Amino acid sequence: MATVTAADIKKLREATGAGMTDCKNALVEADGDYDKAVEQLRIKGLKGVAKREGRATSNGLVIAALDGTSSGTLLELACETDFVAKSAKFQELADRVIAVAQGANDVTALQSADVDGKPLSTVLEDANAALGEKIEVRRVVTFTGSHVSVYLHRTNPDLPPQLGVLVELSGAPTGEGDVAKDVAQHIAAFGPTYVTRDEVAEDVVAKEREIAEATAREEGKPEAALPKIVEGRVNGFYKDAVLVEQAFAKDPKKTVKKVLEEAGVEVKGFARFKVGQA
Repeated sequence: MATVTAADIKKLREATGAGMTDCKNALVEADGDYDKAVEQLRIKGLKGVAKREGRATSNGLVIAALDGTSSGTLLELACETDFVAKSAKFQELADRVIAVAQGANDVTALQSADVDGKPLSTVLEDANAALGEKIEVRRVVTFTGSHVSVYLHRTNPDLPPQLGVLVELSGAPTGEGDVAKDVAQHIAAFGPTYVTRDEVAEDVVAKEREIAEATAREEGKPEAALPKIVEGRVNGFYKDAVLVEQAFAKDPKKTVKKVLEEAGVEVKGFARFKVGQA
């Protein structure tokens, strides 16, 4: 039987990402043959892929790529634990995925994208096997327009970015500063749902009115005052949920709409991805 050295185990572990004990056992079973050991680890790892299908992927990272200022892609790559999320191999995988994801808006279609001669689905299965966790592209979006900007935020200094915003403006902002980035940072911090109140569905507004009226009645407000109270609370909902009606993060005396007007632009759309959240 061939002798398995610590250097052999280290080499196999660095190449596959498998655990030290698994690497040692694979080398022993392969009688020291490196290539056979790699094959055995892959076989054993892929056998575990099916078992991991139902696991929750509540960790991971958000990554982005810009093509100049006219196009950008935002993507969430998910895994099960923060231990894997902060690993070099997982982050290297994210770089490979975003490289082929530019222009994508559909996770299912992205699975067939070519990554170094393999479809992305196979690359993710290989990573699943090597890292021992379920790994998946949870969502991806691309904006192509007059002016696109991105902001990535680390919620934990020990982890890769877990919050990202992609924003599309109607054109390049005028004036001083980077308004596109400032607005992206604002979206990251305040999490609006809509750009303008016109985007809010009628049934959503109706439900907010219903809740506002029921709450006011529960509080014992006078019947005559209910219409004004309800309108006030619905307007409060708009200020919380609608981007252009929010107080601007960097200058709360102004609304986001005012800041955009001063820069001569409008927000055409935005995407906000936070790891583990819908």
